[in-house]
Amino acid sequence: MCYLCWTRLMRIIFLLSGIGVIYSTISCHNSHGAKSAPTAAEAGKLLAHQYCQSCHIFPEPSLIDKKTWTNGVLPNMGPRLGIFNFAGQTYPSRKSDPHITNNFYPEHPMLSDHEWQDILSYYEANAPDTLAGQDRGSLPISSHPLFKVLKPKKQYSNPVSTYVSIDPLAPPARRILQSDGQLQMIYSYNDHLIATDSVKINNMIVDIASEEDKLILCNIGQINPNDATLGKIQEVDLKEKKSFKQDVLPLFDSLRRPVQILDVDLNGDQRKDILVCEFGNLLGQLSWFENKGNGKFEKHILRAVPGAIHVIAQDANQDGLPDIWALFAQGDEGIVLFTNKGNGQFDQQQILRFPPIYGSTSFDLVDFNGDGYLDILYTCGDNADFSPVLKPYHGVYIFLNDGKQHFQQKYFYPIHGCYKAIARDFDGDGDMDIAAISFFADYSIDPGEGFVYLENKGDWNFEASTLQETRTGRWLTMDVGDVDGDGKPDIVLGNFSVGPTIIKTYYDWKNGPPFLLLKNVSSRNSNSKSRN
Repeated sequence: MCYLCWTRLMRIIFLLSGIGVIYSTISCHNSHGAKSAPTAAEAGKLLAHQYCQSCHIFPEPSLIDKKTWTNGVLPNMGPRLGIFNFAGQTYPSRKSDPHITNNFYPEHPMLSDHEWQDILSYYEANAPDTLAGQDRGSLPISSHPLFKVLKPKKQYSNPVSTYVSIDPLAPPARRILQSDGQLQMIYSYNDHLIATDSVKINNMIVDIASEEDKLILCNIGQINPNDATLGKIQEVDLKEKKSFKQDVLPLFDSLRRPVQILDVDLNGDQRKDILVCEFGNLLGQLSWFENKGNGKFEKHILRAVPGAIHVIAQDANQDGLPDIWALFAQGDEGIVLFTNKGNGQFDQQQILRFPPIYGSTSFDLVDFNGDGYLDILYTCGDNADFSPVLKPYHGVYIFLNDGKQHFQQKYFYPIHGCYKAIARDFDGDGDMDIAAISFFADYSIDPGEGFVYLENKGDWNFEASTLQETRTGRWLTMDVGDVDGDGKPDIVLGNFSVGPTIIKTYYDWKNGPPFLLLKNVSSRNSNSKSRN
């Protein structure tokens, strides 16, 4: 959602002195050749372009309906311009929040009431009454025996799975790790889905980096949108009989709502550093913590904006140094490449940029067409902010790489509220299929939308289907790995059954399993068809 940054708005203050020029520029001529004053909507369009684009891509009125613009988004944007009250309405803000820095909100309005009304008039005049629906038809229930759906032996009411993964560091049979935010527990399951170990953790763990002798935990602090520095990075020791034992002191703390961590040696000193996505709310940042040894870390900020949601370390320029790909949501949405220059220095390059209302949720780097260059698999579908309406542009996207880190959209599959997609060759035919989940699906229209399997048929044709059993949960998290060591990628889905609900609940998710394992039982034939 759009969060205007005060420091960026300062860059455009100089425009205010020329506001008279702005209005003369958009004047039009009447039938006698004389100039007439611009309409409110015409003036509002230029003002919206000037102010909104200072922080992110210009949000076209067509992206959401009139009611959502005027009752949801714009009243929440007013305070970012110093407008806290307008036309008898008090706009929502966090001005009194002690965790918000004093200079986040402008001390004085940056627009007059007349100018702000022009912006409101522009969006009201040009936004549709309702958004178009998604054009894809209902999802068929899969009839081919690709996955066998299994539930864990451990069952309990109201599961709140904030994290699930198939641990790659425990071959040949991998353990499944699951964190439950309501019970504040981490569980380990064997390949038969029997819980073998657990540990109590205060608050919610939303990500885990697994190492040989320890687990590094990302503690979000508080899951609801906030700017408090309650997050921390903790450790669970596995040295003693490989069982869970929580360390008392965190590695570091005072983080703004961290949502992902990644342990990687960024500076070549043979010590693993830790990348942290501090998603935050109005404030946030992407940082890396340099491992100084002996449990000491030094923080370096890569980008001081909210919304860092996912990072991948990959050597993009083949110079032997790990570069950082990062997805940002929460305003200036897009994918940024941080090129590692050595000695802890990074250059920034904007790779893709999305409108602030998309609700970016995940991305991955995958070579879809076999040309040796990594393409981008991207999803958007976060629908819990100021515009909780079903959006036709939510879903799964593929952007092709031209070999020079320039990306063009090649494929889109619509899924309401899509939260994550992972590409693997699930059926063993030589090309990349896609597994996707939705947390804000339109269950009233298509109850199978919570999990979608896109089987690659070649020539950019993906055949969509779902599984009957996946209707038993509301899937917030997903991972892919080889649970039983048979060489086939399996899928695990985490049930967050009590999350924010903007749609009617048609299924008993609260009595559903904490997670599902979609065990790959395909024949994995060796006849590979050509890539796209």
